[in-house]
Amino acid sequence: SNLEESFASFSQFLVFFQGDVLPFPMALQLLLCAFLAVVGAIDNGLGRAPPMGWRSWNLYGANVNQSLMQRIMDGMVSKKRKVDGVPTSLCDLGFCDVGLDDNWQDCKGGHQYHYHDDAGIPIINRERFPDMITMTSHAHQLNLTSGWYLNNCICSEQAATDSMYQSDVAALTVFGFDAVKLDGCGQQQDLDKWADLFNKTGRPIMIENCHWGGTVPNATWCPWNFFRTSGDVRASYGSIVGNLLTTVEWAQKNLSKPGCWAYPDMLEVGCQHGPGGAGDPGLTFFEARSHFSAWAIVSSPLTLSLDVNNDTVMDAVWEIISNKEIIAVNQAWAGHSGSPFKQADSYVQLTDFNMEMKGAIIPHNSQVPSWQFFYKPMGGGKIVVLLMNHDSKAQDLTLTFSDVPGLSCQKCKVRCLYVHSDLGEHDGTFVAKGVPSHDSRMFMLSSSGHAAQKDVVFM
Repeated sequence: SNLEESFASFSQFLVFFQGDVLPFPMALQLLLCAFLAVVGAIDNGLGRAPPMGWRSWNLYGANVNQSLMQRIMDGMVSKKRKVDGVPTSLCDLGFCDVGLDDNWQDCKGGHQYHYHDDAGIPIINRERFPDMITMTSHAHQLNLTSGWYLNNCICSEQAATDSMYQSDVAALTVFGFDAVKLDGCGQQQDLDKWADLFNKTGRPIMIENCHWGGTVPNATWCPWNFFRTSGDVRASYGSIVGNLLTTVEWAQKNLSKPGCWAYPDMLEVGCQHGPGGAGDPGLTFFEARSHFSAWAIVSSPLTLSLDVNNDTVMDAVWEIISNKEIIAVNQAWAGHSGSPFKQADSYVQLTDFNMEMKGAIIPHNSQVPSWQFFYKPMGGGKIVVLLMNHDSKAQDLTLTFSDVPGLSCQKCKVRCLYVHSDLGEHDGTFVAKGVPSHDSRMFMLSSSGHAAQKDVVFM
């Protein structure tokens, strides 16, 4: 395409060596002028459904490099596992973006700044990432997209110049990245400026606002595609529930919607002893299933961060992350992003009920009910509900159909999305018996049905 040819011509101006870029100012001027005519609205047309993919931080933390990233890309398209008897890759399921997180930069490369040179040009750690274009090209050859990371936390910049913004965007464009996570650590906090510069390239870029709930949308303003509602989640049930509850406000205000999704952070499914150390004890199978289902029903972006090439890890969670029915719930939009509608009157105290922000542990300030029910409309009279048991003991969870917002039936067909089984038609209520601690049940409710099937075995 003409755009690709333009990128190729610009790359001829960019001579990278030892972390420097020469003669970048000329290339930058040409790049920005060439695409000035295609400035569009802040809405870039992306993220109409919650984005799905993978990001490096929970697995690798700061210990990331180009070789590791390219192996993850290979793993995302591997078809060594099956869904319904058919060899299926993670990308086949929708997880097609592979994002690089922090520590691509050369923290010792700058003079006036940390990882920008005096002209504001980002300095790449060439030992870790010898050729960014080769890395993103590898993703594109596999029909994946590739995400970058800016306003970095490691050796964060304490200044923000126009040339930094412009040079970062120009570098992203020339490298061929398709998405970007804009973190909250440095001083490049102007999301309007970022969005405007990305738009001027003429190339749609998926934008993640990672300001930990500090920069949020209103009814007329959202210059990004998804926004963090919380600090960093950890691989513990308490942290997951705490972060989940930070999405509720945005669903209730109808500010989590196509093109602007509320995001309580990456998925911790399959993650253990990651960057959080002792704060990442890992999840049981039940906790991981509840976690994935909860993110799905509130329409959160689904960002994996597990080792997709580790057979032990993948075999343990494949049933969860390859559940097409739950993914379909996440991707659907019928006017409401998903939120709680009923909960217990009694409360429980969860271990690790906190999040991490700039290395500090921050307690969540909401209370956690013993059990909690979420709903999401699917259109066509169908509604999905998630019944979560936050308690430390198993309990029966009774769903009363008249409590479910928008549900028109009193005799409702119930389908279990965990075991892919129709449970028949039930009158007025449905009881999920003996739901284990931190486990859940996810049901599709609809008005047409058949005779009840009583015995369903849960794993």
